[in-house]
Amino acid sequence: MLKLFSFLEPYKKRTILMLVCLSIQVFGTLYIPTLTADIVDNGIIKGNLEYIWRIGGMMVLVAALVTGVSILGTYLSSYIAASLGRDIRNALFRKAQDLSIDEFNQFGTASMITRNTNDITQIQQAFSSAVVMLLPAPFMAVAGLILAFSKDKLLALSILGVMLLIILLALVISKKTIPLFAKQQMLFDSLNKNVREKITGVRVIRAFNSTGYEKKRLDETFTNYRNTAIRINKFFATLMPLITLIMNLTTLLIVWVGDIRITSGTMQLGDLIAILGYASLILTSLIMGIMGIIGIPRAKISADRIRAILDIKDHSFKEPSKDQYQNDVNIEFRNVTFRYTGAEEPVLRDISFQVKKGQTTAIVGSTGSGKTTIVNLLMGFYEPQEGSILYNGNEIHNFPHQELRNKIGYVPQKAFLFSGTISDNLKQGKKDATTEEMYHACQIAQISDFISGLERGVETVVSQGGNNFSGGQKQRLSIARAVIKKPELYVFDDSFSALDFKTDAKLRALLSEETKEAAVIIVAQRINTIMNAEQIIVLDEGVIVGIGTHQSLLAECELYKQIVESQLGKEESA
Repeated sequence: MLKLFSFLEPYKKRTILMLVCLSIQVFGTLYIPTLTADIVDNGIIKGNLEYIWRIGGMMVLVAALVTGVSILGTYLSSYIAASLGRDIRNALFRKAQDLSIDEFNQFGTASMITRNTNDITQIQQAFSSAVVMLLPAPFMAVAGLILAFSKDKLLALSILGVMLLIILLALVISKKTIPLFAKQQMLFDSLNKNVREKITGVRVIRAFNSTGYEKKRLDETFTNYRNTAIRINKFFATLMPLITLIMNLTTLLIVWVGDIRITSGTMQLGDLIAILGYASLILTSLIMGIMGIIGIPRAKISADRIRAILDIKDHSFKEPSKDQYQNDVNIEFRNVTFRYTGAEEPVLRDISFQVKKGQTTAIVGSTGSGKTTIVNLLMGFYEPQEGSILYNGNEIHNFPHQELRNKIGYVPQKAFLFSGTISDNLKQGKKDATTEEMYHACQIAQISDFISGLERGVETVVSQGGNNFSGGQKQRLSIARAVIKKPELYVFDDSFSALDFKTDAKLRALLSEETKEAAVIIVAQRINTIMNAEQIIVLDEGVIVGIGTHQSLLAECELYKQIVESQLGKEESA
């Protein structure tokens, strides 16, 4: 947890001022019982009204000062806690964007969300509790005991004994609850994951009439989380009444012993009142400190979960060579073999091919043959176990991810739109895109007529995930987002499946003009989409079984011929 203190560096001056306010608050609060004792002994008992007014006025000034610094200290602690949460969230988000898919999958989407929300909230709350409750406790305890010993050693020792007893109880409770806090955070991950899954899949749940079944499964997650929370709260429900009882018994003990000592003439009434005030402040601050400490183990667990992500080493990149391998080669796969983490068999085996500038390369094959995996490797989402992937003669792992992906216009298999506006989504491809550039890209993607018909045009609101658009509209907007980028390499991962044949043909005709100077990779299921590609790669169970043009593959590749026959009939394959 201490590693996260580095995030406090920008707020060092505010933190120092906050600690100064805290010190003034503690010593000012402890000074009031001393003034009360003085009023009783030298003012009330002696009947000195002038003295009462003078010391009473001083008490009011001290109380006002304590109130002022308390407000300032609270403001500073709130400001620092909020800023700390913001900075950690930013660091965590930036780190998540840089993780490889394998690294990301170690945690999962639900856990990443929990760490960026609930875990950081726990750290913010722990910081605020530490400032408001925990930090004043040792100052108050030490200074209060010194003042108590100056009044009466026996009563001060009794206060010290009670403090040790309360601390012992708190340690026992903390030891029992720390493992439960860890379990609770893991259950929160599971709860988040299950809720997210059920909400995302609500249509499938309803379609299969499995609402009751899924509700039962979700109830189990809720119940487990509730039971753990109840177990934790039972410990604290036991602790607080015990501490309250101990405090009341301590007050009775001080009054009883104090009465005996006042009667015997060895102690003044004002000193007893002062010690009662010190005891109340010391024990109250101790309880507050314990409450602050209780949040520390939970915050430590959250901090460890956040550090688990932040401590992942950044990918090191070499500066790519300026010399190109071949002027007409854009991408090259050399003997690439890849398997997913935990898989027994590789998804791709000994894959080798070249993608040249100004040409279209299509990748076809049955479901599960490894087409999308090739795209994921090309985008740098994964790294091959064997072989290498080169971009203009340089291995792509030597490029920083941002630099590599700036060169690529990518349209994923599942079209995804961000909430905001159509314009916001198109500017994902080019941040400073003009309205004319947006409509030009939309015209190529065959969606400009639709957008022109909307009341607000490219400023039309897009709901979360693009749920207010059809599948075909989302797909065409995704294509426009890649086109507006004008990249060196276009990658279309089965990006025309939701288009009818007429729209598909128009789009490809305009796209071929737009991409003359770039390399194009198209992953497709429909033969009509890729028949005119300069190079077609046929995959079967992770192995290339054919590379060539449409006509040459019909003559040489049996699998390709079967695919063509299944879609276009035997006449087309003849």
